Amino acid sequence: MTVSNEQAEDNEHGNDSITRSPSKTNPQSQGEFKEGGYGWVVIFGVFILNAHTWGLNSSYAVFLAYYLSSGTFGASELGYAFVGGLSISIALLASPLATTLVGWKRCGTRLTIFLGVIFETIGFIGSSFASELWHLILSQGVAFGLGMGFCFVASAAVPPQWFVKRRSFANAIAAAGSGFGGLCYSLATNAMITNIGLPWAFRILAIICFVVNSIASFLIRDRNKDIGSVHVAFNWRLFKRTPFLLFQAWMVLSVIAYTILVFSIVDYCRSVGLSASQASLVGALFNLSQGLGRPAIGLSSDSVGRLNIANLSTLFCGLLCMFFWIFGAKSLAACIVFALLSGSVAGVVWATVAPICAEVVGLALIPSGLSLTWLVLVLPATFAEAIAVSLRRPGPGGYLNVQLFTAFLYIGAFLFGWALRAWKVSELKKVRLDKEERELAIRDEGVLSEAIERESHTNVPRSRPARSLLSMAKGLWAIERV
Repeated sequence: MTVSNEQAEDNEHGNDSITRSPSKTNPQSQGEFKEGGYGWVVIFGVFILNAHTWGLNSSYAVFLAYYLSSGTFGASELGYAFVGGLSISIALLASPLATTLVGWKRCGTRLTIFLGVIFETIGFIGSSFASELWHLILSQGVAFGLGMGFCFVASAAVPPQWFVKRRSFANAIAAAGSGFGGLCYSLATNAMITNIGLPWAFRILAIICFVVNSIASFLIRDRNKDIGSVHVAFNWRLFKRTPFLLFQAWMVLSVIAYTILVFSIVDYCRSVGLSASQASLVGALFNLSQGLGRPAIGLSSDSVGRLNIANLSTLFCGLLCMFFWIFGAKSLAACIVFALLSGSVAGVVWATVAPICAEVVGLALIPSGLSLTWLVLVLPATFAEAIAVSLRRPGPGGYLNVQLFTAFLYIGAFLFGWALRAWKVSELKKVRLDKEERELAIRDEGVLSEAIERESHTNVPRSRPARSLLSMAKGLWAIERV
């Protein structure tokens, strides 16, 4: 299904009114809406869904290490790396279709997720019969990636709809499912491959995936009608907004770095002399740290500020890769410490993407904003691990180029994210808001835009471009909770 330019334009104009006057169009306004209740059931559903989509995908680090050491399909290192990147890129590439299906009355959120479950299951069953690399590309790459994309895109925008004050915390708990899933499946996959072989490992994963994700699809319930969500897959007008471009830059650099780190850490451990079981343990602890770290990120984001925590976590991970990974991670104990520290902050983008998107484009435009974001991330996710494998060199210190590249990506992402924070601070300074209004304006860009427009039509003249730039520059070092 496609959306014409006129329809997209009409939807955006309609969305402007939704975003600026939520109380008029939404029968359950922000003040009347009570958090919790069935929302926590939704969080649990998204948690287990992420555990059996992104968590399963994280176990590809174990598959990759096995493929590289055994040469099962007789392919090159780049070929194996391409399969892992392809699964993520296909998941992101499916976002426009998934967004359209969610907004289609005959389909909706639950059925879109269930379609994803079917594709995931087909992917694992197909992989169990693969004998050549192109079989693996179609099954573990394309089919699994398409299923993961349908599940992820349909569910990603749902948790923020059920929470206001605890939005980051709730979203982070849901995102933590990928970490705990990665922990379980990193250990289980290695054990299954060792004991029952690769084909049956895929078949068991297919059965688990189908049963658990089917249950999750029935638990997840959206509030699209209540909040007036706009499911326009290609809302290109968002690219005219400078903060949205800064948000995209932060996402792109962070996702490339994250993909390299999560897929390379097991093989890196093998390169410094650890055994397959020890390397699998390090990968599992990395995922455990993700599972524990993301709720902590969400909880602190609600009190300290989403943009503050997201950017500081990004910088911290970059410094860890620059110094600890390069100079310290040479033994099992050191690799475990690095996995625990970096895992807690490496995937900060997944824990904060939906709440930060709301701060950038507004709550009603989250589906459209996320759909474009996933589309932008397709190429970076596809070639991230392939780039890492090409940068790797044989012998001691062979991962140095990969380590430097990953570190600079995280630091670059921090710079763009900090510029986005400066914009948000400057926007908040344009209007006079009481405490409650300011909280809503921080969480929802639509509320802030309404306040700025209202004040510009009364007694405050519009800021000149030079003054706006100066205000944004001051926001770089301002101490604010945003």
